[in-house]
Amino acid sequence: MLQGLYDLVLRRNIQILDLSGQEGFVDVTGSNPYKLISIGGGFKANSSIVVTTTREVLLVESTTVGKNRSFHIYNKDQKAREKDRKKQRALEKAKLGEEGKTSPRKSSSKKKNGNEEDNLCDFVNPETPLGEKKRFSSLMPKQYSPCTVEKSWYEWWEKSEFFKADAKRSKPKFVIVLPPPNVTGALHIGHALTCAIQDTLIRWKRMSGFEALWVPGFDHAGIATEQVVANHLWHETGMTRHDFGREEFLNQVWKWKNEYGGKIQAQLRRLGSSLDWSRECFTLDEQRSKAVTEAFVRLHKEGLIYRANRLVNWDCHLATALSDREVEHVDIKGRTPIKVPGYDQPVDFGLLTSFAYPLERGGGELIVATTRVETMLGDTAIAVHPADARYKHLHGQFAVHPFSGLKLPIICDEKLVDPSLGTGCVKITPAHDPKDFDAGKRHNLKFINILTDDGRINANGGPEFSGMPRFTARKAVVEALQRKGLYRGEHNHEMRIGLCSRSSDVAEPMIKPQWYVSCSDMAKEALDVAADGKLQFIPEHYSAEWRRWLENICDWCVSRQLWWGHRIPAWYATLEEDQLQEVGAYNDHWLVARNEEEARQEAALKFAGKKLSELSQDPDVLDTWFSSGLSPLSALGWPDETEDFKAFYPTSVLETGHDILFFWVARMVMLGKKLGGGDVPFRKVFLHPMIRDAHGRKMSKSLGNGIDPLEVINGVTLAGLHTRLEKSNLDPRELVVAKKGQVKDFPKGIPECGSDALRFALVSYTAQSDKINMDVLRVVGYRQWCNKLWNADRFAMMKLGDDYTPPPLHTLSPEIMPLSCQWILSVLNKAVSKTVDSLNAFELSDAANTVYSWWQYQFCDVFIEAIKPYFFAENPYRTHAQAALWMCLEAGLRLLHPFMPFVTEELWQRLSSPQDCERKASIMICDYPSPIEAWTNEKVEAEMEMVLATVKTLRTLRAAETLERRRNEKLHAFALCGNALTVKTVLSYELEIKTLANLLSLEVVLKGEDIAAQLGSVVVEMVNENLKVYLKVDGTAMNAEVEREKIRNKMEEIQKQKDKLEKVMRVNGYEEKVPANIKEDNWRKLAKLLEEFQFLNDRIE
Repeated sequence: MLQGLYDLVLRRNIQILDLSGQEGFVDVTGSNPYKLISIGGGFKANSSIVVTTTREVLLVESTTVGKNRSFHIYNKDQKAREKDRKKQRALEKAKLGEEGKTSPRKSSSKKKNGNEEDNLCDFVNPETPLGEKKRFSSLMPKQYSPCTVEKSWYEWWEKSEFFKADAKRSKPKFVIVLPPPNVTGALHIGHALTCAIQDTLIRWKRMSGFEALWVPGFDHAGIATEQVVANHLWHETGMTRHDFGREEFLNQVWKWKNEYGGKIQAQLRRLGSSLDWSRECFTLDEQRSKAVTEAFVRLHKEGLIYRANRLVNWDCHLATALSDREVEHVDIKGRTPIKVPGYDQPVDFGLLTSFAYPLERGGGELIVATTRVETMLGDTAIAVHPADARYKHLHGQFAVHPFSGLKLPIICDEKLVDPSLGTGCVKITPAHDPKDFDAGKRHNLKFINILTDDGRINANGGPEFSGMPRFTARKAVVEALQRKGLYRGEHNHEMRIGLCSRSSDVAEPMIKPQWYVSCSDMAKEALDVAADGKLQFIPEHYSAEWRRWLENICDWCVSRQLWWGHRIPAWYATLEEDQLQEVGAYNDHWLVARNEEEARQEAALKFAGKKLSELSQDPDVLDTWFSSGLSPLSALGWPDETEDFKAFYPTSVLETGHDILFFWVARMVMLGKKLGGGDVPFRKVFLHPMIRDAHGRKMSKSLGNGIDPLEVINGVTLAGLHTRLEKSNLDPRELVVAKKGQVKDFPKGIPECGSDALRFALVSYTAQSDKINMDVLRVVGYRQWCNKLWNADRFAMMKLGDDYTPPPLHTLSPEIMPLSCQWILSVLNKAVSKTVDSLNAFELSDAANTVYSWWQYQFCDVFIEAIKPYFFAENPYRTHAQAALWMCLEAGLRLLHPFMPFVTEELWQRLSSPQDCERKASIMICDYPSPIEAWTNEKVEAEMEMVLATVKTLRTLRAAETLERRRNEKLHAFALCGNALTVKTVLSYELEIKTLANLLSLEVVLKGEDIAAQLGSVVVEMVNENLKVYLKVDGTAMNAEVEREKIRNKMEEIQKQKDKLEKVMRVNGYEEKVPANIKEDNWRKLAKLLEEFQFLNDRIE
């Protein structure tokens, strides 16, 4: 509570007269949710201090009236806006000639208080009108705030059309089509990874001189959306979709889409995705629908789409066929109760039930076993192995079905039957099992469907079971078999069941008349382009997965028994002369056309002289993957010959998760090559890892470990995480488990990290094989790193000054700069080269780490510290240091921009521009850095490597226990050099070593000179074979035994390294097989180890 503030005030004998504010009213005498953590600054008269609370930052103003002090507590943002309005009004009055009376006297206030931070409004950005360029505060805030930094930029980028590509420009093209997320959903952390990767590539290419186009698209997600809306309507009205009727239900879905579909667009913008929104696509919009119809018609005319009565995965709860992608397979070891939609009690799976079929001629039986005993109602044969002697006498005979009386032929099938398993007899249900379906085709068996679309036993199952739900019938069949004396028991059995990913229903194999795409020929073409190198996979090992899928491809069922989607452009012609009048009775009566008028014209030609009774369109819709598979084509205007299609097709890269390599990528390649003029739809396929939680578990609602990217960007409390779970459709028991998971993983919620930190973390993760173990703490680390960038820029701004104008790039001469400046420009050159090489190789993690390392370990940790002396008084190297500082900041921000767009734009905009140089409006349309030959200096880099090793050694000596109390004290040091070259190098970098190692002095001497008398009490360490450093520690009590123990430990470590290296060098064949350069390196390493060992041995003696 703010009682802490109250107590603090009372201890200072200050009476509180008033505690009030507008949005942040606080009463310290009562209870409220604020908790005082810290108070910054002191209680100065008429001044402001900041109170940090667990909920928000409050502004506390104190005013002295006589001997009393009053405090006013405000919400900080509200107070900033209020002050900004007052300031604006004062400026308006000043324009009217009242400047002397009403203008705020900011400068005099600063002089009076001696502290510019007292006027907090100088650090608060003014409000920026939507779409305008961001307006900055007069002073740069001391702390980095993601929400403040990332505000306003995106709207300005978008309004300025920086994301928009021009098909008419002659620049080389780089095109990515966004994998379309489901329109009614919300982005999860996997989508955020996709956006981070793709936006990094797009921004880099845009800055590298390409006409970069990133097309946003959204998927109607047929089965997912229909289920969501149907459930919503059921809860709201108690009506099913069938109660509404097709037309009204679709109206409700469109209403839902329009109301909730904008959420994803907002999330994409919040992530900084530089998508060309003028080309936004939706799979059900007019142009994409036209493309779907055209593709279906063309493929049908080529004989690649056909209608057939085949086995499909059927969801009885949703009453639709499912793609393989929509079925999740679960392995179970034995009896396992599973909750199935439509059943009050869980259904047992993992049981193998045995029963007997009596033989037709009497006196015998065949025992079979099944995990789905209810399917025996559709059995049409029993199979044995032709070589099984036990049943040779039964070949060609019959068994009798105990309920229908149907004669079941006893057939021989060596493909289906393994005589060593069970009794060696297999029941065959051709209409409800994939293997039995194939056997039924081989042996020309009857196909008896026993289920209705909603999973009940139909009339074919017999009157005793007709109308029963399939799993209710399972128990009824067992009981009926028991009554007939044919039941032989059950036992636990390992099995795999398929569950619909949308409804959790158990997928049922059923025979249905559906439309299929013939895939074998198109798959061969897709295999050929990969083998020929026209299609490249990154990482390369996925090419083997590509072959595995496409070499074993089956025809693709594209029919879905839904309403939300692209209705199949096929019409059934019913003729007056047809004996069977129901739709679909004759397969050759189907007509595929672009519209009904065209279908009637085709009917007139096909059935010339016959009278058409009715023409009815297929009520089914197409699989969502069909329209998604056309994305690279339809996103650019196909089937029309648009400017976009001519300029941007084929696209450059397809980037997505490796889990949909077949279901989406392969289909795009097959359809794109067939319909797009024979070319592949993209040249490269970049497959990113799948995201797991920090413990390696798959993210799911039930575990409570799912992460919403906005929760990481904006931050969320543990209570907020719980609230999200409570609004989901989790079972109450799952909700308890999920909340416990959140308490364990996020005990304090998730702190605000911002988009930049999240993007950078995700990109840096991509080197992790095929899975990413996502730890939010890593994102928090990058958010803290953003603060380091911020402070580095603040330092630069102070040292450059408000009026600084950098020199033109062509006038920069590194050779006359201080060595530290030469070094930073050279290593920047190297970082630029390595980053570009890594991006070209799609090694984004390496690229991100390279940029990070330069900023963190070279610019911030070394360069900024090393150049500080040049800003003392009138140093002759000051202008050189300023130039190098500006060059590094400007180029470094451009280097970082594709990874972290917001903070780099904010910092870049605060930088001044060189003379006679036209400044680009935004960093995102600047050129990406490229190496500058004149900046490369290998000699200085090598020397600086030794300097930094020296500094590290000196810091290690300072960190010893014996110097604990003098860690921050400047000490005297000596450098003992083994040769004149080392002396020269150390002397050249004396200032850098003294600055970075915090030394009072550094005396450099050549080995052999008598310095023992000068040294006194010292600690010593070896840098390399030619350099030892000493720290003078007069007045410090040294524990000789402790120092000797440290030396002995180091000697043991060196001995281990030496033994290991000598063992390698003694291996048989070493001299003959190992390259000469490696052998030379090993001898050099060994010599260094021996020298270090001798050095330590001399010290201990």
